[in-house]
Amino acid sequence: MKILIQNGRVLDPASGRDEVADVAVAAGRIIAIGHVASDFHPNRTIDAGGCVVAPGLVDLSVRLREPGQEHAGMLESEMAAAVAGGVTSLICPPDTDPVLDEPGLVDMLRFRAEKLHLARVFPVGALTRGLQGEVLTEMAELTESGCIGFGQAEVPILNTQVLQRALQYAATFGYTVWLRPNDAWLGKGVAASGPLATRLGLSGVPAAAETIALHTLFELMRGIRSGGQGARVHLCRISSAAGLALVRQAKADGLAVTCDVSVHNLHLTDVDIGYYDSRLRLQPPVRQQRDRDALRAGLADGTIDALVSDHNPVDADAKVLPFAEAEPGATAVELLLGLACRWAEQDGHDLMKALAVLTQGPQQVLGARLGTLQASVGRLAVGGVADLCVFDPEALVRVDPAALRSQGKHTPFEGHELPGRVKTTLVGGQVAYADAGA
Repeated sequence: MKILIQNGRVLDPASGRDEVADVAVAAGRIIAIGHVASDFHPNRTIDAGGCVVAPGLVDLSVRLREPGQEHAGMLESEMAAAVAGGVTSLICPPDTDPVLDEPGLVDMLRFRAEKLHLARVFPVGALTRGLQGEVLTEMAELTESGCIGFGQAEVPILNTQVLQRALQYAATFGYTVWLRPNDAWLGKGVAASGPLATRLGLSGVPAAAETIALHTLFELMRGIRSGGQGARVHLCRISSAAGLALVRQAKADGLAVTCDVSVHNLHLTDVDIGYYDSRLRLQPPVRQQRDRDALRAGLADGTIDALVSDHNPVDADAKVLPFAEAEPGATAVELLLGLACRWAEQDGHDLMKALAVLTQGPQQVLGARLGTLQASVGRLAVGGVADLCVFDPEALVRVDPAALRSQGKHTPFEGHELPGRVKTTLVGGQVAYADAGA
């Protein structure tokens, strides 16, 4: 398939490219940007006038809910939602049912995903068997099956010695450990600790649940580094100003740490819970305004490496419950681009900055674990894989749950108008999504 994308504004944060140019695609790769050979005869021409042609977005936290939780989401529905939002590569956590702790399960997931010819799926394998925090998994075998790192999803490791051994093993073989910092005992609440949680009678999660976990993790990392090669850790969904300050210091100290923030914590605060709105039942919980403002600044200055959707579709029966009983999670992968553009717009950043936290930043987090795709994912360059997102940055999209392609329909952004309508998404040079109104 030969495709010619004409008259679009080509933006690539990785190279700094910003120009109106044509993009030619053939055999799944970008063969020209700007000057297209006269003998190039496309099978399909896409008019991108007034639109941005960007690298396909990379989302570091998308739950596909399959296997085991098909009532909440299916591979087909959630990956269709991803490409509709311009996301061409996504990372799925290991807390499926069964847990991704065996190579065969990872192989099955990747095989089923590849058959759909939608987004690229990169699994994070379980760090411990069954996520029980006791016995380490066979990381080498899981890596051969395609895992790009190892984590615990939402399940903290209670035994610090097990965590230390996991970090030591991962450091020895160059694996990345993906962890959400959350103390097992302090982190059991349902809302951020503060006046609002107290007034509503909701059990609180203090910022200390995050900072205590970070202190422990960083001390272990320092000990491993002093003994030789250090461990590489990616922190999932930082949520507090205090936690962000610790990450900033750890980076200054030279620890191999990266982190991301979710769209919910970037835009919302605990006040948005209102009168027990279960759409705001999330993990980690949204916190106070000072935390949100610190996270927005941290994303802008590079302390936070990437913005993620934290897409976690939830079945209607599990969400329409009293706040404390509702299952945490929200649908967001289709909204990722719009929420990044809205952040940039509100805080005075340009479009290149909004795209950087969705492409270049995530690509740097993933690094060499992408293998042969490393030079292509999150970038737009001649010779690279043609994963592209064409969107109209001026078009506003009203968030209508009924119109979402995800099987999950619950989002706290319902009714919001977000900039950036995706017109076309290409994955491997094939059209994975085309706006019917384009």
